[in-house]
Amino acid sequence: MKTSIHSAFALLVCCLTLPACAAVELNPGAERVIVTKQPAPQGCRFLGTVIGEQGGSVSGAFTSNANLQEGAVNDMKNKAHGLGGNYVVLENTNAGTTISGDRGNISGQQTDVTHMGNAYSCPPQLVGL
Repeated sequence: MKTSIHSAFALLVCCLTLPACAAVELNPGAERVIVTKQPAPQGCRFLGTVIGEQGGSVSGAFTSNANLQEGAVNDMKNKAHGLGGNYVVLENTNAGTTISGDRGNISGQQTDVTHMGNAYSCPPQLVGL
């Protein structure tokens, strides 16, 4: 009986966490949003600040650092696109680490990434689109 309960629990954990391993998907059209540290060109209209994030203390432990980074960028592009933007000036990036253990055995790993940027709507010819 205990074995079947443990097996069922392990299957449930896998089903809930495996999708968390992949980067956030881009919404249609968001692939054309440019993310850069370069200031927005003259003629662009500021739309607002966008925050992209991926991970967390549970799902982030099962997600590669590359997917955390890519997912946070994709989330930011999706949000900028939702505002009607096509250009994001990246202002800040934070990576969080979850630490666990006791005095003699402490470990930690990156579990989340958050990007903050300013979204703009720019004439396509100004930004190479």
